[in-house]
Amino acid sequence: MMLRLCATNHVPEGQGRKVETEEGDFAVFNLGGVFFVTQNACSHGPGHLGEGRVLGDEVECAAHAGRFDIRTGRATAEPCWEPLLVWDVTIEDDQVCIRLDQGRTA
Repeated sequence: MMLRLCATNHVPEGQGRKVETEEGDFAVFNLGGVFFVTQNACSHGPGHLGEGRVLGDEVECAAHAGRFDIRTGRATAEPCWEPLLVWDVTIEDDQVCIRLDQGRTA
């Protein structure tokens, strides 16, 4: 099932955005015009990664400063150690889309 998350122009370059859908919450990131989607919930505890600070290719969780590689979902800084679910992105009609059944971890 293809899921449309948001318009590409809703995610400024070098930033992320939390997107809530009936199927779940996602974090959409724009790294140099290339879009990535991860689970929104931090794997360590409370925290919304779509609202986190983007530092290069990483997102920092505001709740405890743990970090993840946006491209792969791999945890890169403690206290995080569990990877995030990530999805391959397709752009259709200027919309960021994912196949919901194709989430994977690093």
